[in-house]
Amino acid sequence: MTASYILSVDQGTSGTKAIIFDVDGNIIVKASEPLRTYYPSPGFVEQDPEEIYQNVLTAVENCYSIFLEKLNGADYTLLSCGISNQRETFVVWDSSGKPLYNAVVWQCKRSVDICDELKGQGLEDMVNSKTGLTIDPYFSATKMMWLVDHVPAVSLALQRKDAYFGTIDTWLLYKLSGHQHYATDHTNAPRTLLYNTYNLRWDDELLSKFGLINLNLPKVQNSAYKFCTSDFNGIFHEKIPITGIIGDSHAAFFGEECFEIGMAKATMGTGSSMLWNTGGKAEQSGNGILTTVGWSLPNQLHFALEGVIVSCGATLEWLKNQLGLFAGHEEIEALATSVSSNEGVYLIPAFSGIGAPHWQKDWKASIHGITFGTTKAHFVRAALESIAYQIKDVVLAIEQETGQPLRELRVDGGITANGFLMQFLANVLQTPVTNIGITDVSARGAALIAGIGAEYWKEISDLPKASYEDFKKYEPKILNKDMVSAYETWQRLLINKKE
Repeated sequence: MTASYILSVDQGTSGTKAIIFDVDGNIIVKASEPLRTYYPSPGFVEQDPEEIYQNVLTAVENCYSIFLEKLNGADYTLLSCGISNQRETFVVWDSSGKPLYNAVVWQCKRSVDICDELKGQGLEDMVNSKTGLTIDPYFSATKMMWLVDHVPAVSLALQRKDAYFGTIDTWLLYKLSGHQHYATDHTNAPRTLLYNTYNLRWDDELLSKFGLINLNLPKVQNSAYKFCTSDFNGIFHEKIPITGIIGDSHAAFFGEECFEIGMAKATMGTGSSMLWNTGGKAEQSGNGILTTVGWSLPNQLHFALEGVIVSCGATLEWLKNQLGLFAGHEEIEALATSVSSNEGVYLIPAFSGIGAPHWQKDWKASIHGITFGTTKAHFVRAALESIAYQIKDVVLAIEQETGQPLRELRVDGGITANGFLMQFLANVLQTPVTNIGITDVSARGAALIAGIGAEYWKEISDLPKASYEDFKKYEPKILNKDMVSAYETWQRLLINKKE
């Protein structure tokens, strides 16, 4: 009997993972390839578009080689491929397929002044009412405006209507299809600040206000859709269909099985993205929480509210690399639990500003409450607590917006191995925190989406469930006065920073 498999390509900021899953949702083989990032000026973050594409091909080739070796001649079918991608990062190219500039990464801050100008023109409310987002360098459009202003090749191509814009999924699809297909999905388009999340169309008024009316934009399809076929530049003897495209945070949302309204997930990586399922309703947010599309299937669109946290694991990396407080991440939990409390030490991790629900791009990081008795353990504990407090800020804002309590928070990312942080988070939220035990959850989500796009599964109820072999659930402990007081101090510090 011929066994069926699905290829998942998870193209992230730091590299690409290629993973082959069986149709029971199990990982069969995987390979990863690191990706170089460039920092040409302070606040500028770029990647080479061709290096991104080659990075994907290398990861897929290595994965496929391992797969064939493991099968040892057994019959198989690659049903399809799903792609998850780093969101907001974009490429602009001309009709020949030549990139006009490097890929501008989501972390890049080059358009801070442009954002201030747009807000000064009173456009914030209009932008939010159409996109569900806020005017911030995090999103693609203002950085595209910067390219038009500062890169002659981009400006000239735009004048000629020969500038093709695409987030990384679109660039990969274009390349993998031999320049034949130019498309994206409902989770990536809303992250550009050019797409109306409520009527699901590229918005001419936004394009006009941003001076981008001549920009070519990809066709927007469901996340589960038969986009094209590809042999991945000759890696496969026969072309396989690409039937799923989804932003990485949304892929994790889907892979975490947050299928019910009121369920949420938090991916804890360099930053953190928290997505909260609102079902078929696009909730309009007025308190710093973003509205976005969670995922889209044939005849089924799920919306979400999102809280973007700029610094999560990056805070710990700073403590390690810049202050030298520990040599490896395996030391972190022991340091945090070596003290009974933070003893009044708080870290506000606004290294690149602070995200939802505050959206203060000009803030700088700060440490409060240091005494002669403060040790490196207090710094580490304060850093971990800052992650939980930022998530708490987002949860409170969404609960106020929806009038509904959080049912359960599912988490993924390397930091979730820290038991102290997970228990502290459950205590602060007073809600169960669950790690379903799958490390490559974005890749899993992309594979599941692709399986629906290939019509192997018809609907969500047909999907294989996670095995939960390494399932961990953290139940909240009773909230005491010290916990309440600590969070109130955190909030007071933020208020003082605003003032």
